[in-house]
Amino acid sequence: MPVMKAGLFVSEKSVMVADLEKPILQVGEALIKVSAAGICGTDMMIYFGKHPRAKAPLAMGHEFSGVIEQINGSSSFTIGDRVVVEPTLSCGKCEACATGQFHVCKTLKLIGIDMHGGFAEYTAVPLNRLHRIPDQLSDQHAALTEPVAVAVHTVRRSNLKIGDNVVILGGGPIGLLVGIMAKKAGAAQIIVSDISPYRLNKAKELGLTVLDAKKVNIADEVYSLTNGVGADITFEVAGTAVTAIQMVEVTKIQGQIVVVSVYKQPPTIDLAAMHFRETSLTTTRCYSRNDFEKAIQLMGSGMIDVSFIISHQLPLEKIKEGFELMENPDLSLKIILQPN
Repeated sequence: MPVMKAGLFVSEKSVMVADLEKPILQVGEALIKVSAAGICGTDMMIYFGKHPRAKAPLAMGHEFSGVIEQINGSSSFTIGDRVVVEPTLSCGKCEACATGQFHVCKTLKLIGIDMHGGFAEYTAVPLNRLHRIPDQLSDQHAALTEPVAVAVHTVRRSNLKIGDNVVILGGGPIGLLVGIMAKKAGAAQIIVSDISPYRLNKAKELGLTVLDAKKVNIADEVYSLTNGVGADITFEVAGTAVTAIQMVEVTKIQGQIVVVSVYKQPPTIDLAAMHFRETSLTTTRCYSRNDFEKAIQLMGSGMIDVSFIISHQLPLEKIKEGFELMENPDLSLKIILQPN
């Protein structure tokens, strides 16, 4: 049986490069030679042993691009095409799928979480999960289509209007991408809070207003910056007990909270305060196919430049170093692994 190199999650806080059987294609699949794969916060959840579905040994990685090496079945794609993978796998049968909302499928699965993904030299992918990469888009940038699609979906789910004041609680890759999308959508002022000086500096470089949550009272500062009104839209992207409280505090009367984070533990939320302010609460889950396609278009046209979030590019052999860097938000933002 042919083998390949793969970066495997083997146990809590343990990843290693090892041989893995090279995938054998089923009908309707393509073999992708992986060019670039990003380490995501969900990969970190798996790494820490906190993900409810991911089982070791697993080649993680759901943000990745590559080149088609083999095809089994009829397709408009050809061998040699550069592609980015949309990693969501829906059942096609539940109520959500029946109404075209495949991204909120009752049994949604993801490549790189529920099966081997992009942290390997090769991976098998259903043909209907592939998108061509525009010639002007690099493999590394194309690999970040997935987080860009999350940001597209997040801002589309909001009621953001031109001139609105926006607060983003959490300055990681998704928070910063949401900031960029909110700016493109017409937000007048975008305030980002975080506890990492490194990430706050990145936000400042993007022209966003920054608040160091270690040094200031976030609610007081937001009201000061918005003439006592508060945020029209608050995006919660940190997933902490503290930001669950802050998101209610900083949002204006009849404003909107958009929760992007996946909370590991149910947070305490002041529903009474929301009640008296008629605050709206909206949640988001990944992205639709249209969001994914829009993300490719935005990057391919040059409207969105994702180079600012790539802090490191490492060969697959340094996967352990990559995850160790990701543990420190003052040293990393988005790390790209290169299996080939």
